[in-house]
Amino acid sequence: MKPKLLPHLEAFAAAAELGSFTAAARSMGLTQAAVSQRIHALEREVDVSLFRREGGHAYLTEAGHRLVPFAQKIVDLHQQAREEVTGKQSPIAAELAVAASSIPGEHLLPALLAVFRQKYPHIQVRVSVTDSQAVLRDVERGKANLGLTGQESESKHLQFRPFARDEIVLIVTPEDRWARRKNVSIEQLCKRPVILRETGSGSRWCLEQGLHRIGKRVSDLNVAVEVGSNEAIKEAVLQGMGVAILSSHAIQKEQLGGQLHTLRV
Repeated sequence: MKPKLLPHLEAFAAAAELGSFTAAARSMGLTQAAVSQRIHALEREVDVSLFRREGGHAYLTEAGHRLVPFAQKIVDLHQQAREEVTGKQSPIAAELAVAASSIPGEHLLPALLAVFRQKYPHIQVRVSVTDSQAVLRDVERGKANLGLTGQESESKHLQFRPFARDEIVLIVTPEDRWARRKNVSIEQLCKRPVILRETGSGSRWCLEQGLHRIGKRVSDLNVAVEVGSNEAIKEAVLQGMGVAILSSHAIQKEQLGGQLHTLRV
């Protein structure tokens, strides 16, 4: 390949890794049009299609898959050569778009970002906190480079890696008749008004999976209200509207302060 095609290989490698021309452009500080032009130029040079475009997503062709390791090696060697010649390690400068559902976004991500910022000070991180379904959509469509969520999907375009553990617990006030108990049965829970997260949240999905394993559904519960906010759910429990099922991460402060009591179902 011609030496002038190095920028094209960089654009190709970024698009291959992120699965989107838009995401590749964002990470490189370019316009989407510039990335598309570079990849088209590379395809003309090798005389073969490297991507198949569908619904805003870029899928590698067989030829594209074969080119990926060579492109990454060339880009890495170029970077190493610059550092060897100049004696300076080039700072990694880019923009990282992260989508997170409420629990990891509010309770896990801040500490992770503090460590990440120390290691990569030149990378600008842009975080959006939403529900799990929206996180999965944003990553699949290239609007986010990666997502943190408590829910998986069967999409063939996404890969999942565990990074933390969580537990779904039942919460009551210290004055509740269950406050001295460590656990209750599902039959007992079905008789109490329950406050739940909305459909689409990771907490709701985990609850549905747990109920399914014992032959139950959400409709078997006495659902008093569905709320799209962990803070609003905790406040509803404190106001006596019912018991609630939430992530253990979401209630750590209230549990330590004695405002809420947790049980297992």
